[in-house]
Amino acid sequence: MFKIKVNNSNVFDIDIADKQFVVSGKKLDLDVLQIKNDMWSILYKHKSYMAELVDIDRVNKSCRVKVNGNVYHLTLEDKFDQLLQQLGMDNLATNKVEEVKAPMPGLVLTLKVKENDEVAKGDSLLILEAMKMENVLKSPTAGIIKKILVEEGSKVEKNQVLLMFK
Repeated sequence: MFKIKVNNSNVFDIDIADKQFVVSGKKLDLDVLQIKNDMWSILYKHKSYMAELVDIDRVNKSCRVKVNGNVYHLTLEDKFDQLLQQLGMDNLATNKVEEVKAPMPGLVLTLKVKENDEVAKGDSLLILEAMKMENVLKSPTAGIIKKILVEEGSKVEKNQVLLMFK
C-alpha cells in the first residue's frame, strides 16, 4: 500500500496485489499491456489510454508520466515514508535551503515570484538567459520567498544570491 500525489494536489491510496489495482478503496478493472520499457497501453471502462514514463527521480520518489498527451507529476510515499511521517521524523534528512544562487552568469529575463509568495519544491522562480539559452530556475524546496535580490534585466554572476527564503 502506498500513496501517490498527482500534480502536488490530489492524493490517492494505491494497492496492487495479484495484478489487481485498488485506488482509494475502489477496485479498478484495468487491462494493462507494456508496449516498451517506458510505455503502456491501458484499457479502462472501454476507453484506451497510452501512458509513457517521461522521467523518473528515484531519490525523491517522483516521476512525470504522459497519459494521452497530458503530463502528470507523481510523487510516491511507501509504507516507510508514511511511518516516518507518523513518527514526526519525515524531514530529518532535509537541509533547510535559505537561498538560491545563480548557477552561471547570465541575464534575469523574468521573475516568476515576488516577495512573500509561497512556493512548492519544483515551482519556477525565474528565467535566466545564459549563452543564448533560457534556463528556468526552479525552487529546491518548499517555502516562502523572503527577499528577491535581483530585478528583471539584471546581469548576474555565477553563485550570486538571487533570492532568499524565510
